[in-house]
Amino acid sequence: MTGQRTSAEGNPSAKSQYRGRVPRKSKSGRLLWFGVGMGGIALVSGMAGALLAVSWDSKPLQQAELSPQEAQVFDAESIAGSGLQFSQLNRPVNILLMGMSVLPPDVKQPPDHTKNLGYLPQLNSFDGLSDVMLLLKFDPDQKKITMLSIPRDTRAEIEGYGMRKINAANVEGGPALTAKTVSNLLNGVGIDRYIRINVLGVAKLIDALGGVNVYVPKDMKYRDDSQHLYINLKAGKQHLNGDQALQLLRYRHDELGDIGRIQRQQMVIRALIDQTINPTTVTQLPQILETVKEHIDTNLSIEELVALLGFGVRTNRSNMQMLMLPGRFSETGEFDASYWLPNKDGIAKLMSQHFGLESTSQELQVNDPSNVRIAIQDSTGSDRSQIRPLIRYLEAAGYRNIFISKPWGEPLEVTHIVAQQGDGDSAELIRSTLGFGEVRVESTGNIASDISIQLGRDWWQHKSLLEGNVNR
Repeated sequence: MTGQRTSAEGNPSAKSQYRGRVPRKSKSGRLLWFGVGMGGIALVSGMAGALLAVSWDSKPLQQAELSPQEAQVFDAESIAGSGLQFSQLNRPVNILLMGMSVLPPDVKQPPDHTKNLGYLPQLNSFDGLSDVMLLLKFDPDQKKITMLSIPRDTRAEIEGYGMRKINAANVEGGPALTAKTVSNLLNGVGIDRYIRINVLGVAKLIDALGGVNVYVPKDMKYRDDSQHLYINLKAGKQHLNGDQALQLLRYRHDELGDIGRIQRQQMVIRALIDQTINPTTVTQLPQILETVKEHIDTNLSIEELVALLGFGVRTNRSNMQMLMLPGRFSETGEFDASYWLPNKDGIAKLMSQHFGLESTSQELQVNDPSNVRIAIQDSTGSDRSQIRPLIRYLEAAGYRNIFISKPWGEPLEVTHIVAQQGDGDSAELIRSTLGFGEVRVESTGNIASDISIQLGRDWWQHKSLLEGNVNR
């Protein structure tokens, strides 16, 4: 390319793979998957034709005017195939996704209609703080999608402006400066394209997708008349419309602040993926795009967007990983403001494991079981005495750093073994050791852990077996 490539309860502070026979697929099974694959190709092709009909402009959704120097921050090479391969990615690609929450004070010339309202409305603009930041890697070689959440309060060097909260980079220099800042923070990772969507577009997008089914982890109530922000959600599994989902996504008034909000964002993203990456929704994408296009700014071409969507349809859910920038909260009085302080070794390990960057960090070695921090979050109503056999079993397997954390609010049928810091190998080893549960590479567990075991009802089916093994 040209240019730069760019505290939990019980805790004082806040590869081996399963080997078993793979059953041979029957002829009817092979035919079924062939039919599914051909149907998927037909759907993507139909979607592509409809999307291409939206505009023949190469970048019809780009609303920012980038200077030649700013444009060089991003890779000029196309990410989509040509000819009959137009709907396929031709290489791994990194995309910076920014969610904008823009208020009148964030822009130089706020609209006249906002001046005498007595509150601060959200604006259809892209010039404010980027309160949500995700680096997305679409990897056709590994058949994976990786999402890295970067907290808005991350302390980072913004070129020409010094050490600031990273969400200010968009205010000072738009998507190009933000991409440079993110690249420098993440050891020089290349950034190929960007997408900005403002808060008004998020609500419209979720409504266009038919809402989202998600478990609200607790009652959430917050009122801010100055921004006309009213949050009032009850705990439990429910169907949220766009405005309600936005309340869940924006709530940050608990002990984890913005980190808790990131965890809820990941929950909503996974729920949307599970619900919407299907044939019915894919065929509706042109209409959805038409609904939200005024709230989106991106240097992706329509052809490239089609290739990304096609790859998403074909990617197995288990190959969609959600990470969070390693770091810690700043302490009171440490700086002039509260920050999320990046952990350099943790970043080096994460970027090597998930984004293909070379590193000499000592942290790149697979964690020894005795050093792996394991948090246990029960969702079944068990008391501590009932969880002790699990702890003793893990200790017998070499794990020494185990603590019981706050219960997981959502009742689970299947235990989640969450790779909180992105270490999927350690999570797989624990799953193999226990013999139950499913691995999730995401950051929805205890933030002080490497692995969070969120116990589901399947735990009860294995409890007596583990107790017997421990007592031998």
